[in-house]
Amino acid sequence: MKKVKSQTRLLRSGQESKVKKLTTPLNEDRIISLKTGEIVLITGTIYTARDAAHKKIVESIKKRKKLPLDLRNQIIYYAGPTPAKEGAPIGSCGPTTSSRMDSYTIPLLEKGLKGMIGKGKRNEEVIKTIKKHKAVYFLAVGGAAALLATKVKKAKVIAYPQLGTEAIRELEVKDFPVIVAIDCKGKNIFERKKKG
Repeated sequence: MKKVKSQTRLLRSGQESKVKKLTTPLNEDRIISLKTGEIVLITGTIYTARDAAHKKIVESIKKRKKLPLDLRNQIIYYAGPTPAKEGAPIGSCGPTTSSRMDSYTIPLLEKGLKGMIGKGKRNEEVIKTIKKHKAVYFLAVGGAAALLATKVKKAKVIAYPQLGTEAIRELEVKDFPVIVAIDCKGKNIFERKKKG
């Protein structure tokens, strides 16, 4: 609980000297400049997608069908937001466990996806593919779903509405707080913690 509170304080402030600002869509220069452990505030468009949506995207890739979004240089946030309260663009939107997406991630990276936001570790194949395609994996703080929702300025369903909370949503975010967990060189925050 102490850890979540301290992370939440840091993310609320957004004023730490080591905080980097990042605007989407991503490009190689921006990605190369990111280092594991850095705190980043993302502004721009990101997309939500969880396992059910990932499965449908990968099926479309295999069948060579048109995808519901252009993945090139985009960020997917592993989240299934709760329904919005009146006057709010979105409900709570905390991160989902990223390993649930591991079996679907490589085809998306091969299609140009450059960033992912979630929580927890990734498998070795995903890490190798992040490195190969110069992508980045960010952590969003678990337990801070209501705080993260305040960083979402607009939200709309763009694909698979039948999936309910797992539909793909386009989010417009401002200063959405994340931590670089795996950088484009394959440096992994979880490995650093083990060694330290």
